[in-house]
Amino acid sequence: MTGNRAVAYMGPGTVEVQTTDYPTLELQDGPGVAKENIGRKVPHGVILKSLATNICGSDQHMVRGRTTAPEGLVLGHEITGEVVERGPDVEFIHEGDIVSVPFNIACGRCRNCKERKTGICENVNPSRPGAAYGYVDMGGWVGGQAEYVMVPYADFNLLKFPDSAQAREKLLDLTMLSDIFPTGFHGVYSSGAEVGSKVYIAGAGPVGLAAAASAHLIGAAVVIVGDLNKERLEQARSFGCETVDLSQGDLGDQIAEILHEPEVDCAVDAVGFEARAHKPDAEEAPATVLNALMTVTRAGGALGIPGLYVTEDPGGVDDDAKTGTLKVRLGLGWAKSHRFTTGQCPVMRYHRQLMEAILHEKVHIAKAVNATPIPLDDAPRGYAEFDQGASRKYVLDPHETLRELQPV
Repeated sequence: MTGNRAVAYMGPGTVEVQTTDYPTLELQDGPGVAKENIGRKVPHGVILKSLATNICGSDQHMVRGRTTAPEGLVLGHEITGEVVERGPDVEFIHEGDIVSVPFNIACGRCRNCKERKTGICENVNPSRPGAAYGYVDMGGWVGGQAEYVMVPYADFNLLKFPDSAQAREKLLDLTMLSDIFPTGFHGVYSSGAEVGSKVYIAGAGPVGLAAAASAHLIGAAVVIVGDLNKERLEQARSFGCETVDLSQGDLGDQIAEILHEPEVDCAVDAVGFEARAHKPDAEEAPATVLNALMTVTRAGGALGIPGLYVTEDPGGVDDDAKTGTLKVRLGLGWAKSHRFTTGQCPVMRYHRQLMEAILHEKVHIAKAVNATPIPLDDAPRGYAEFDQGASRKYVLDPHETLRELQPV
C-alpha cells in the first residue's frame, strides 16, 4: 500500500483528515518525531489495521492549542486493531490477531518496565521517560487515528483478545482498554478505594465516567461525580452515580447532603490542568480541583490524579500556569496525611483483568461513557462536539467495523 488516511492537528482548533504515508517498521521523519528516533528500526513491531481509535480529552488539550504540539502531528493514542503485518523479531503475535494497544509505549526491557512502570519506559523517548502515540513530546511515534498504524515491541505491548469473533462483537467496550478504562481504574485504585468506600470523582468526562464505573466494579458503597456540565452529570446518574453540580454551591455542603458528612474516603481528579473555578462561566483556575479534593477527602485518605498536568501550557492563565506551576495547598494535604498518585496510568498493570471483566459481563464500560462510533471523515465534527461538552466518547471507525454496534 502507498497511502494511509489519518487525522492530523493543523493548528489551534483545527484537525484534518489527510492522506499520509503507509506505516513501515522504521520511524520516519515527520511532525513531532524526535530527531534521535528518525530512522529507528522496529523489527519487533507490527502494522495494525485500526478497527477502533478514540478521541481522548488529552488529544483535545493539543487541539485547543494548549501544548507545544507541531502542526501536522497525526493524533491518536487509543488504538484497537487487527495485525496485518509483523516484523521478523515478533514471535507470539500473529497476523489476524485482534489486539488492544496500551497508549504507553514500553520496551519491556528497561528497569521501569520490569518494575511494571510502563508509563515511564526509559528507552522509547529520547527526551524523557515515557512515550505515547501521536502525542506532543512523547517521542514522535505516529498516532493511530488512522486506517493503519505501526506498534513497536509488539510481543510485550499488545493485549491479544482470546476470541476474535467475540472481540469484534464487544469492540465498543474493548476499545476502552487502550486508555480511559485503565486510566479511570488507576485513579480509583490508587486513591485506595475498596469495598464500602465513599468516593468522589471530579469530572464527568469520559475518564471521570470510566473512573466511576471502576469504583462500582471495585465495590464502592457510594460514588459521587462532580461537574459543571449537566448533560455529563445526567450520564453519570444513568449508571448509578450520585452527582454534584459544582455551579450550585459549596462542594462539601453538597457532599454532606448525600452522605450526611462533608468528606469522602478518597477522591479522583479526572479534570487536569484546564480546571475552572466552581461557578458558572468561571475562568480557569488550574489548581481548583486538587485543592477541592484535599478539602473534601478525610484525614488519612488518598487522591488518585490521572487528570493531565503539563510542564508547558502556552495558553496558561498566568506565567506560573504556563510552566505547570500551580498554587496547590500542599500544607492542607500534609496536615491531613494525604497520599497522592500522579502520572500516566501504567495500562499494562490493569488491562488484562479489565478485559476479563468486559468479556464476562461484569462491566459495561461503553454504555457508561456513552461510546459513539463515527466515520474517520467525521473526526473534525467529533472534536468540535467534544470540545463543546458533548457527553459522548467518540470512537473513530476507519474501516466501517463498528457500524452495527451499540453500547450495551
